[in-house]
Amino acid sequence: SVLSRYENQITILSDYLEEFPETDEPVWILGRQHHLNTDKSKLLLDISARLWFTYRRKFSPIGGTGPSSDAGWGCMLRCGQMMLAQALICRHLGRDWQWEKHKKQPEEYHRILRCFLDRKDCCYSIHQMAQMGVGEGKSIGEWFGPNTVAQVLKKLALFDEWNSLAVYVSMDNTVVIEDIKKMCWSPPQSSSAAHSSAHLHRSALGRNKSTAGFCTGWKPLLLMIPLRLGINHINPVYIDAFKECFKMPQSLGALGGKPNNAYYFIGFLGNELIYLDPHTTQSFVDSEENGTVDDQSFHCQQAPHRMKIMNLDPSVALGFFCKEECDFDNWCSLVQKEILKQQSLRMFELVQKHPPHWPPFIPPTKPEVTTTGAGAVHTDRTIGQQRSSLAHRI
Repeated sequence: SVLSRYENQITILSDYLEEFPETDEPVWILGRQHHLNTDKSKLLLDISARLWFTYRRKFSPIGGTGPSSDAGWGCMLRCGQMMLAQALICRHLGRDWQWEKHKKQPEEYHRILRCFLDRKDCCYSIHQMAQMGVGEGKSIGEWFGPNTVAQVLKKLALFDEWNSLAVYVSMDNTVVIEDIKKMCWSPPQSSSAAHSSAHLHRSALGRNKSTAGFCTGWKPLLLMIPLRLGINHINPVYIDAFKECFKMPQSLGALGGKPNNAYYFIGFLGNELIYLDPHTTQSFVDSEENGTVDDQSFHCQQAPHRMKIMNLDPSVALGFFCKEECDFDNWCSLVQKEILKQQSLRMFELVQKHPPHWPPFIPPTKPEVTTTGAGAVHTDRTIGQQRSSLAHRI
């Protein structure tokens, strides 16, 4: 059993209600408000429904000869996986989707999980993230920061046809509305480029054969904003604005934590942040023959962790998901109202036009590749070479 080593650690929801203090203050989880006095059970179900990615062991060696466990170095990569998985759940199942133990889940749910399994042919696996990080100057097995994870996810999304996300990572603490709309409304690739790329990367896209990723229209937006909220410690002037981000319906939480110790922050209570902790080592889980995944180890059924917001390392990355253009427009309005107009020292800037002193904005596209009918080893090498080239071009 995958969970045999951890069964004694797992408790049912009602066993840890007392973990939250008695208070009238609301709890905010990824844009949803909960009241401890009236709906503790709903709060805990909401938390346990988030996909929880932790250290794993006994997966196939990364790159063929690399590590077969990410224990001790992969925590920020796992947090990045959790943020992206939340975006995919919102995209396919909706923010109000709930998970229940042993309950049959829709195919989309299992397909989302398969994107993150610890296999080289899964598009957001630890293997893909670690190898893409090489183009960001990170050796396999080296710890990532929030910005590096954001850049890696941005590049990997180019190879993901099924989810067809537009990933925007802000630069210099500035979000440019014009650039985002240009990227999300970008036209589809040419059919020849789409066909050849789809053929080469199909196995890394969860065996997807759909061409939906090349349809016209608004591409769902994953917006990531890397920030430095202080020098050695978080500046208290940012705290209120930081907490406001968790109230927004587009919220995907935040990546951060402490030096070399990453957490996925999903909400707050008062001046305490609520987070999912990836620092548990579990065994590798693969999909079943019918495509489903034994998912119990992918949901945290233990007491949610909390930490004082002032203990947060100032290096963080905020995440937001906008499925439709109206969601992004609403997010811009909320930022203007709740983040920018009330802050003397702003966490980040939101501007309408591309700054003239910046290089021109070109929406990232998947590079054209050709196929030769070579075997899997050659294909994996080709992907690695292509990604290395892509990492220097984007």
